[in-house]
Amino acid sequence: MTTAATMDNNGGVAAVGGPLLGNAEFEFLRTFVYEQCGISLGEHKRQLVQGRLLRRLRALKLRDFQAYCELLRRDPQQELGELASAISTNVTAFFREVHHFELLTDELLPRWIAEKKHGGRLRIWSAGCATGEEPYTLAMVLAEALEKHGAQQMDAKILATDLSPQALETARKGVYALERLEGVSVERRRRWFLRGEGDYADYVCVNPRLRELVSILPLNLLHDWPMQGPFDAIFCRNVVIYFDKPTKQRLFQRYAGLLPDGGYLFLGHSESMYGLNDSFDLIGRTVYRKRSA
Repeated sequence: MTTAATMDNNGGVAAVGGPLLGNAEFEFLRTFVYEQCGISLGEHKRQLVQGRLLRRLRALKLRDFQAYCELLRRDPQQELGELASAISTNVTAFFREVHHFELLTDELLPRWIAEKKHGGRLRIWSAGCATGEEPYTLAMVLAEALEKHGAQQMDAKILATDLSPQALETARKGVYALERLEGVSVERRRRWFLRGEGDYADYVCVNPRLRELVSILPLNLLHDWPMQGPFDAIFCRNVVIYFDKPTKQRLFQRYAGLLPDGGYLFLGHSESMYGLNDSFDLIGRTVYRKRSA
């Protein structure tokens, strides 16, 4: 085992006190992550992978990266979620890219509720929900819209999925540091969050009403999808930035298959569907509407 913080004769890079990530192991990890998660890891990501996976080696009590790769070969699914969580960045916030939620509040939800109030179903998918801030934000605006339009008993649900088991655990608990509510108005803080006491005075828990609206499940976007749809809207924000062009094209086509004509797909602020799919029209800032057949 090598622990030098230099490049060895095989081109491996190691941090002080950590095992060496050699060429063979890095190439295996690159291929594995791409095939299983669709994430492309360039050579410039090598040190990032090294540093982040050292935590997993320690947690699993593995001697080196060769042992970690052997674990992935034996049972790819056992460690896949932890691996994906380690090498990706779950950056999220309540009401992030607020214009998306303003569109829902001002236009889309009132229309959908009016159309479906007497017997229809309303479904929104948060694909890549990370630690839950996005689906709970969706739940806030949905609950408020249902109440405003007298449709509290309507069949309305939000599906939240992610590959990372750590992120999903946080989402299921629905407990956040008070500082995470920076984008939430005072009125909404009072209504939709319960303040902790004692040692938990700096934390909040989401209101049970929001939990009722959100179903949180593990899902690999590259694998089979158990849900049949249709969804009125799909939020896939700051997810496809990790994917290469062919993977994005396949994913957008699959999303199109779960959206009805006129359904909406929301992407992140640095993402675009330009040149990747002709099933959608851009109708706002990273907001796409599925064209009629």
